[in-house]
Amino acid sequence: MKKYYRNLIAILVLLTVTMSSCKKDLELKPISNLSDDTYWKNADQYDAFVSGMHSKFRGHNGNFMFLGELRSGIYGNDPGTTASFTGEASQGLERMWLHTLTLDAAGVSNFGTFYTNINQLNLLINKLNTGTILSEPAKKYYLGIAYGMRAYYYFQMYRTWGKTVIQTEFIDAANLDLFNLSKPASSEAEVLKLIQDDINTSNDNFGADYSIRRTKSYWSKAATLMLKAEVYLWTAHRTGGMTDANIAKTALNDIKTNIPALGLVTVSSNPLNSPYADVFATKGNKEMIMVSRNQLNEAEMLFIPTSFTPQAGLIANFYDSLANRKFNTSSENYGGLLRAPIKIATYRKFSDKDTRKDASIQAAYSLVSPNVYKIAGCFLRKYQGQQDAGNRKYTNDFPIYRYADLLLLMAEAKEVLGESPAAEINEVRARAYGANYNVAVQGFPNLPGDGDIKNVILNERLFEFIGEGKRWYDLRRMGDSYVYANTGLSAGESYKLLWPIDRASLTNNRALTQTDGYPQF
Repeated sequence: MKKYYRNLIAILVLLTVTMSSCKKDLELKPISNLSDDTYWKNADQYDAFVSGMHSKFRGHNGNFMFLGELRSGIYGNDPGTTASFTGEASQGLERMWLHTLTLDAAGVSNFGTFYTNINQLNLLINKLNTGTILSEPAKKYYLGIAYGMRAYYYFQMYRTWGKTVIQTEFIDAANLDLFNLSKPASSEAEVLKLIQDDINTSNDNFGADYSIRRTKSYWSKAATLMLKAEVYLWTAHRTGGMTDANIAKTALNDIKTNIPALGLVTVSSNPLNSPYADVFATKGNKEMIMVSRNQLNEAEMLFIPTSFTPQAGLIANFYDSLANRKFNTSSENYGGLLRAPIKIATYRKFSDKDTRKDASIQAAYSLVSPNVYKIAGCFLRKYQGQQDAGNRKYTNDFPIYRYADLLLLMAEAKEVLGESPAAEINEVRARAYGANYNVAVQGFPNLPGDGDIKNVILNERLFEFIGEGKRWYDLRRMGDSYVYANTGLSAGESYKLLWPIDRASLTNNRALTQTDGYPQF
């Protein structure tokens, strides 16, 4: 077995140099022969491996975003156009929001490459369960991470493709192609059971350890409990009803009770930012429960400039507000590719008094006549990054879970249970509206439409989490009718609620079959 892990461990150790928070990992001495003879011999090596898994997890953030948001009705070209307002072509991304995916244009291929990290998690689980190097608390902490993160990956795939290949044993990549398993997908019920079992195993291993380490960039018991709430709310809206909603509520209350330092950011550390905007500008703040860490000269959110922000030379033709100020290419330096513009209709759903509107979305205007401006289009603004030597670097952390999510999931659980979600909704709204907040006007249930509580929660989650890869999953969780009402997908195309499997995956694994409803391979 000693040769089995050489290549994979080498990759993971190299990945640890990208984790700036893991300083002691950088001090490890080079290992010339990465095999069982030299690895898994001390605590630092386990820590380096876990750091590498989080680095690979960060590398999947772009696919988390695409799978969780691109089909949700937020993005797209406005009526009468076939490209973004700057003239940039979507180059295939439009298939996601138009729901025209096929096996040759599957949107996200190779199952998001999630199995590469699942394989590492399987290896870590094996080594933790068979090794004797670590103390019992350290072993259980790492097992909590591994089972929790594996459940998160499988929940992504469960909500995307339904039936999914379950692989819980490590595969030696030197001897077998990970994507050529000749293994059929398991049923949705079996995948859901694996997810729930892994969540419970993660939670049991974390035990009473509620620490959130590495400036919120490591998986934790709180992340597992957030995932548990999501999973059981998914089933609560289907067959689980009040029983599963109570499980979700208990998980969320567990976090609130045992990690009292968590809460909404309500005061900005930067006078130029609203508290909401400061959530994404300040690392490790009290609102974050789990993030993927990015930092200058270490790692960036490269999926943001390659799809969601415009080229500097093109945005320079537009105005950023009605104050007659053109975008300044020398100071703003967006320098991206606007493949996925935000719909003007999405921007207009926000109240002008809601600080989340302009903190999340940048509107661009055309000057149509002297002192007359017309909105031309919009793009994602939530992740501003930082300026570095005349270039914008997208170094924001990508949120996986934060406290606002806890509050709105709690509101959702209460709605299923027939309880009032007013406290949670109003806590989120009060921060969002800031000085404009008047409980008699914006407080639940006083806004127009507040009588439909499910739609209230969905809308509040749209305003709060745009750009965080949640909207499609939120609509799917609430039920098919919410997808049809918000995305342009029709009930006659219900099979498109799931995604097609790409041609390469079907070719490599002949035991797989195409997602039901799509033309079979």
